[in-house]
Amino acid sequence: MSNTKKKALFICLGNICRSPIAEGVFQKTVNDLNLGDEWEIDSAAIGGWHVGNPPDWRALDTLKKHNVPYNNHARQITAADFNYYDYIFGMDEANMKDLNKRAPKDSKAKLLLFGDFDPQGDRIIRDPYYDSDSKGFEKCYEQSVRCSKGFLEHIQKEEK
Repeated sequence: MSNTKKKALFICLGNICRSPIAEGVFQKTVNDLNLGDEWEIDSAAIGGWHVGNPPDWRALDTLKKHNVPYNNHARQITAADFNYYDYIFGMDEANMKDLNKRAPKDSKAKLLLFGDFDPQGDRIIRDPYYDSDSKGFEKCYEQSVRCSKGFLEHIQKEEK
C-alpha cells in the first residue's frame, strides 16, 4: 500500500451535530483498527452559520459518553476540499444535492451518502439539532459507528 494517506471529509448542514460525530467516530474507528496513520479526517459544513464554533453541547456529550475524543471547530466546505479529499460524506439527501452542486468539474473526491454504508440500511442520518433531548445525537452516534465500519469493510474489499 502506498504511504499517502486516504482523506475523508464529513459534511452536514452546520458542522456542529452530525458531521463532528461522524468525524470523531470514524477517527476512533480507524485508530481502534490501527489504521489511524493511514487516514486524514475532518468535517465541514454546507452553510457558514457556525464557523469557528465547537460542536453542539449535546454532540460533545454524546462523544464524551462513548470515549470519543473531539476538539475540532466548525468550518465551511471549500472548493479546494473537493480535490484534496478522496471521500466526502454527506449525511442526508439535501447534503448530497448541495455537494453535487458545489463540486468543481473533474474534482477527485468521491461524494458518498454516509448512510449507504449502514448494514442496517438506515440511510439518512437525521439532523438532531432541533430535538429537545439527546436521543437523536445518540442515534447519530450509533449510525456513525455502523457506517464507519461498513465503509472501511467496503474499501478493504475494493483494495483486494
